[in-house]
Amino acid sequence: QVQLVESGGGLVRAGGSLRLSCAASGRTFSSSAMGWFRQAPGKEREFVAAINWNSGNTYYADSVKGRFTISRGNAKNTIYLQMNSLKSEDTAVYYCAASSFCSGFRCYTNDYDDWGQGTQVTVSS
Repeated sequence: QVQLVESGGGLVRAGGSLRLSCAASGRTFSSSAMGWFRQAPGKEREFVAAINWNSGNTYYADSVKGRFTISRGNAKNTIYLQMNSLKSEDTAVYYCAASSFCSGFRCYTNDYDDWGQGTQVTVSS
């Protein structure tokens, strides 16, 4: 099992930037990919971005492509989500997740084994 803790959320004006972090502990060596998801009030949890640990390949939802960047730290225990040009529709609780078997490409909520508690991102217009 992998324990995940997100940080870096907050309140920002539209057009601004935030950087989310996710610290992983436990069986991190068993992770194949890690990703970011978000859930807005009244909506389903949706994929945002993912990174494959071995190849470093990254994947993005169309809604954030060109604005968000997922990256990993040197050690296999931290990932980041740099969010630029934020819009009001980016407002949501952002979750970090780890998968032991999915590559990151077209991996959805059911493909991830472990989840963090989430961090709130609020973008004011």
